[in-house]
Formats: sequence, C-alpha cells, structure tokens
Amino acid sequence: MKAGPVESSDGFAPRLLAWFEGHGRHDLPWQHPRTPYRVWLSEIMLQQTQVVTATVYFERFVSSLPDVPALAAAPLDDVLALWSGLGYYARARNLHAAARLCVERHEGHLPRDMDALVALPGIGRSTAAAVLSQAWGERCAILDGNVKRVLARYHGIDGWPGRPVVEKRMWTIAEHHVAHPCLDAAAMPDYTQAQMDLGATICTRANPACVLCPLQADCIARIEGRTGSLPTPRPAKALPQRSAQVMWLEDPQGRVLLQRRPSTGVWASLWSLPQVDDAAGARAWWAANARATPPGGTELEPIDHAFSHYRLRLYPSRWRGVDLADHLRDNDDLRWLRYDQLRTLGIPAPVRRLLESSCN
Repeated sequence: MKAGPVESSDGFAPRLLAWFEGHGRHDLPWQHPRTPYRVWLSEIMLQQTQVVTATVYFERFVSSLPDVPALAAAPLDDVLALWSGLGYYARARNLHAAARLCVERHEGHLPRDMDALVALPGIGRSTAAAVLSQAWGERCAILDGNVKRVLARYHGIDGWPGRPVVEKRMWTIAEHHVAHPCLDAAAMPDYTQAQMDLGATICTRANPACVLCPLQADCIARIEGRTGSLPTPRPAKALPQRSAQVMWLEDPQGRVLLQRRPSTGVWASLWSLPQVDDAAGARAWWAANARATPPGGTELEPIDHAFSHYRLRLYPSRWRGVDLADHLRDNDDLRWLRYDQLRTLGIPAPVRRLLESSCN
C-alpha cells in the first residue's frame, strides 16, 4: 500500500505542509503523545464523528482504557458505555475485537505492517495507512472522506467517490502525491494530518474557503467554477421506513428495565428498552411476562432515527409500577437499573435521550 518508486514533482505536498505549519491543528489530544494506539482510536472515532465531539469521547476513553492490553481486557459492556452517544457502535465492537487479537497475535501491540493491520476488525486500507504514517512516519497514502473531497476538486475528478473505478483513480493520485521527496519520516505525520485538516476546515462540503486554500492556484474545481458540484454526490436513494414499539417499564421501586440487544444487527449488544414490532407484539409480550394485566401505559411522542440504510420511527409507551414474572430478574441480558446507573451501560442515543429527558 505504500507509494511506488516513482517520485512526484508537483507542489501539492510541499504547499500542504507549509500551510499546515501555520494553519493546521497541532493541539489535538491524540497528537500528544502520538502513539499507535491513540492514533488508531482517533481514526476510528473520526470515521463518523466531528473532531469537536470526538475529542471529548477520546479523552474519556483513554483515561479509562489507556492502551491496547487495557482495551482488550475490558468487558464489552464497559467499552460500549464509553462509546455511548457516538453512534455507529460496530466501530466500538470492532475496536474491542481488534485489541483482543493484538494481544493474541502481536504481544499486545498494533502491528507495524499494512497487511496485518488490515486483517484486524474495523481497519481498512485508509485507516491502516493513517496509523502507519502518523505513528511511525511510514510513506503511506490515505483516502478518507476529507481527502476524497480535496482530490476530487483539485484534480477535477467526476463521478461519485464511492464507485470502485473512481476510488481506484483517487488511490493512484494519492500515492503519486505521497511519493514527493519532501515527505520523509519526520514530515509524514504532519502531511497526513494536513490533508484531513484542509478538508475539514477549508475545502468543506459547503462554501469552501477557496481564497484561503494553499492549493487554489491549480485547483480545477475552483478554476472551472465547480466547487459546488465536486465531488459528485452519491446517487439519491429513498430510505425505507420502519417502525417499532418500545416499552419503558418501571418497577415499584422506580427502576427501569433494560434488555441487551442481539449480538448482530442494529444497536448490536447495546442495552435498550424492550422492543417489539407492533401492538400485537406488545400484547404477546405482556401475556408472556406480566403477572397480571398491566395498568394503562402512557403513550409518548414518536422518536425518529435515521440509520445509513433505513429510517426508524419508535413509538414509546411508559408503564409504572409493573409487576413482571420472576424470569425477568437481572441476568446476562436483562437489568433493572436506577436512573443514576444508566451511564454504566452502552445505550442507543435516542433511547438514552428519552430516558434522560423524561425520567421525572
């Protein structure tokens, strides 16, 4: 995955480095110190999260789990609790699984090898390259969303970057740029960060600040007036709509019942309110789990939540003082919790907001 022997002679890399020195972000927590573990964690968090949000979670995460062995040894529930609110929880599950494999295969360290890194759960080519370049100064090209946007505009590349043929072309260009002789081991961490910073702060999706861009003189999108159309948007696709009912159940002591989600699928392994498909499912649930016919519940406002592949509308109802069967005692998949204990578990963001906003 490293750049080939052909050296780049253009000014892309030198200008980015010069810009980064005066205008890039130098005080991000994962830069001090810039260890492989901290870089890896930051890259996973930043895949679907803005820097300002990820920073808070990152500092809390490394405070509790400071290295690969600590992450590997932690229960998954603890990892998901630290991640709770960031969304895209597969990232946290993969992070945990990868740490355990690092302990098993690599003596508790992230491997300094592209193929070995990509073999770990949740680490793709660009993430592996970001770790290698920032932690060890390896000459590796990255291609995250910010870099794709910069390259699409700078080189005038048409076509949605998610298409394999377009992405392949971008990888070729990114590797060409990373071959510039100015990019030695000392410069690679800054160059990698510079690309991400330029896309995040200057070459933004909307209203890019072209007048401040160090690449403006040669940027095809700026020259041709196409910054608004490049990169080519993803083809529009209507998301299907689904619905479900969630049951907010409190016992006579005011504790709330949480149920672990299945290990696969949406919100896998997180703790949530019991969920059924529809009213018939709710009646069946009560028949199977209640000692007596429950008192009337309170219907709450629907909650809309969008996933990458569908939209979900949740219809919550709240039931107080419920008397449930003995089999609904605390176990590996059920917990009765006080509201001040909710922070100890990973809970889907919309469900957590529901509980926190209406628990009084």
